[in-house]
Amino acid sequence: MATPPHPLKPVQTRSRSPPTFPSPPTTPSSGMTNPMSPIRPAISLHQPNSKKGSSKHNKIFRRVRAVFRSFPIITPACKIPVSLHGTRLPDGNVGGTRMTGTLYGRRKARVSLAIQESPGSLPLLLLELTIPTGKLLQDMGVGLVRIALECEKKPNDKTKIEDEPIWTLFCNGRKCGYAAKREPTDEDFNVMQTLRVVSMGAGVIPAGDGADQPADGELTYMRAFFERVAGSKDSETYYMLNPDGNNGPELSLFFVRL
Repeated sequence: MATPPHPLKPVQTRSRSPPTFPSPPTTPSSGMTNPMSPIRPAISLHQPNSKKGSSKHNKIFRRVRAVFRSFPIITPACKIPVSLHGTRLPDGNVGGTRMTGTLYGRRKARVSLAIQESPGSLPLLLLELTIPTGKLLQDMGVGLVRIALECEKKPNDKTKIEDEPIWTLFCNGRKCGYAAKREPTDEDFNVMQTLRVVSMGAGVIPAGDGADQPADGELTYMRAFFERVAGSKDSETYYMLNPDGNNGPELSLFFVRL
């Protein structure tokens, strides 16, 4: 009578051991973060633009362009009349590259500017401006805002203009502090991920369920297409494209090394 209970008890423990694996439900919670990590490679679509195949096409294009540049320039006899009544460029014909620009941040905190190749790519340039987000968006609602970023040009320096670490900031001709380039944080990645399907628009990014509202206000954003025009290695301009097509750009960004 003492021997039967011994085989029965291990059988019961063996049968209970599989159900005792409610520990795997802890992995779904980590699995909730894992879906975010595979999404980030989808956000990093900008980097694969410099693939080997595309680099070969770029080399071919450069060679062809170099051949055409070697041809003599012929000046036509007839001249096309140019209107001198205005300096506004026609919409969509600035001659630059279309980019995606996003202004976002807490209403009472500093605004961040992200320049992307497309709404679903990693930012090419991320700057933090010493202007409150609410103040900048309010000024843009009133009229045209011109932001000039200036830095000192160093001799024999081969740094690209978008890689400059810090800029002196001017807003509508008035000095307003500085702008600093920084690396994206988790919050920046979350913003880019949330807005990956938004091409243009403005609004508020809601906080997570049960999250307390920060003291510096809601996380607001404004996204639009920008036309990037590279004047030289020491100057670049970003014109915000107005979808209406009637008015000029509400925001212009000037990067200048002096």
